[in-house]
Amino acid sequence: MRVEASVLEAPLGRLPVSDDDGGDRRFRMLMRAEEWASLPVAIRQRFSKHLANGATALYAGEVLETTMSRVGWLLAQAARLIGGPLPLMRNRHVPAVVAVTEDHLSGGQIWTRLYGRPGGFAQVVHSCKRFAGATGLEEYVGYGVGMTLTVEARAGALIFRSKDYFVELFGRRWLLPAWLAPGATVVTHAELPDGRFSFTLQLIHPRLGLLIRQMAMFREVVS
Repeated sequence: MRVEASVLEAPLGRLPVSDDDGGDRRFRMLMRAEEWASLPVAIRQRFSKHLANGATALYAGEVLETTMSRVGWLLAQAARLIGGPLPLMRNRHVPAVVAVTEDHLSGGQIWTRLYGRPGGFAQVVHSCKRFAGATGLEEYVGYGVGMTLTVEARAGALIFRSKDYFVELFGRRWLLPAWLAPGATVVTHAELPDGRFSFTLQLIHPRLGLLIRQMAMFREVVS
């Protein structure tokens, strides 16, 4: 994947956010023009939606299924120490909501995900997509932990893939060695009929195989 040099060199919070037509350019600049053009119009519009500072796009739907191996379940529970960024239980057909809020202070977007849990409070996952770093995009989950992401289009779907995991402490950043990393995080965003879209999260370890897979379906309800 080729990343535009202007993205990598631009200071955080000063990326060229919008085109003359007001569309947000930050995601499209992470991809080759032909890749971006290969995506369905609805996906391109969703990821070029320009939000004013503090404005929120809201998507509602359901988690169709969450599966995880025994190791995946243990990893998800251990990740509670850094805010619980992974699904915590195996479930099917539970309500879900995703809110995307523009944050001009960080130059990125705050993503808040709520997943229903039978008989209990919903799980809430927070992360910040920052348009920075070696690949031009990072996802920060808090407690100094995050990952760099690459972006590509494949078979009409938008795919986010982890490249490196990092820990930030005392103003410095350390990359996790491969033997400490949980595996590759792959998120696939694909268009469905009637204005809906699917979100599939997979965590795949090079030796242990598929640890976690979550499939969900959403529709935009308000911006």
